[in-house]
Amino acid sequence: MNPKQRIALAAGTFLLLGVLAWLGWWYHSGQAAPGRAAGTLTVNVTSPNDLGPGTLREALFVVAAATGKANVLIRTKSITLKTALPPLMNLHGVRIVGESPGVEIDAQGVADAPVFDVTGANTSLEGLVLRNCRAAAILVRAAHFHLQSSTIESCNVGVEVAENASNILIEHNRFANDRVGVRFTAPNRDTIVAGNSFIQDKVAGLWAVRGEGGARGGGAITVRDNHFNGDGSGVVAGNVAILVERNDFANAPDGAVHLIGAGAVIRGNHIGGEAPMGIIAENARDAIIDGNELEHLTAYAIMVRGSANALLRANRVHNCGYGIAFVLGDRAHPSTAVDNTIIEPKFNGIDVIGDSPILRHNQVLQPHLFALHVVDFQQPGAQNVRSQPFLEGNNFRADALQVDNGPVPATARPQ
Repeated sequence: MNPKQRIALAAGTFLLLGVLAWLGWWYHSGQAAPGRAAGTLTVNVTSPNDLGPGTLREALFVVAAATGKANVLIRTKSITLKTALPPLMNLHGVRIVGESPGVEIDAQGVADAPVFDVTGANTSLEGLVLRNCRAAAILVRAAHFHLQSSTIESCNVGVEVAENASNILIEHNRFANDRVGVRFTAPNRDTIVAGNSFIQDKVAGLWAVRGEGGARGGGAITVRDNHFNGDGSGVVAGNVAILVERNDFANAPDGAVHLIGAGAVIRGNHIGGEAPMGIIAENARDAIIDGNELEHLTAYAIMVRGSANALLRANRVHNCGYGIAFVLGDRAHPSTAVDNTIIEPKFNGIDVIGDSPILRHNQVLQPHLFALHVVDFQQPGAQNVRSQPFLEGNNFRADALQVDNGPVPATARPQ
């Protein structure tokens, strides 16, 4: 080889090394080195397997290491998991999307761990079908979480929201045959559950209960425009600030809405079906039950038991077994029923048992037994608890009253 050929070969080699170096720099800059800003990274999931290239597991490891926003697009029709996935996190946010009509993720092989453990903020899930989860399908432990257009069925808990989570939006999803559809353990701030369907969840569609010490503060949970059908209870709320508004409840064997403790507003809902009970406020404080429509319930539409300062206002009850019951309330802080209308109860319109509520401007029309039935409560071996309701401006016919504790006090005579 002459000197010119050697020089040309050396120059070509140098040029090739330069091109390879530039390609390496371009690739690594595209992968976003730690500490540097980057564009959105997109990872495709193409394998239905639990392990290996193209799997969901590999994708979650990739997005966890990225320093820019990340999208995970699931392009396989189904995924079968055998072990727990890594936590779902990215400092700049992760969006996981299943291609239409929805990617089925079977978690039967995952024992005692959530399918998605959301530990990073700004996470969203869309278009997924999660089935057979022995624990929670989704555990949320961070702020700014969004779940939409997904189905969770036959799981222990659909979505479990931890106390430190906030800014949660759960909308347009389907929860079916779970033990609990959505469960909160605190009054999570700026949280909305809207436009979902809860179908035959065994214990409750939505459960929001915490201990006595956590009754106040922390923000309210808004539950609106959802459909509950055949759940054990539609909503169970205890010591959590919650607004339950414009929902439809049907066929809940343990009651459509069950309230315990403080902090609940139940407003503008429709409750029906052949279920026994509608709204139950038990040992509740300051509950507001306002503008609801309740129909065709076999027992009580609304029962207020052992409660204080409950307000029942402008509710419409028709064709139920009984209308409203007040049982063993707090005499020092009486509950109030005002402007309620009860039409054609199969038995009594309003029952007062060992309680002294304030009843103003209520109507009971066409009762099959009594418009107002007032009785003392006598527990064996205990002191008799008198019933002394205060009545003002109600539409009760005189022949439709029954008071079993002697003459009605002057302040309690129907107007």
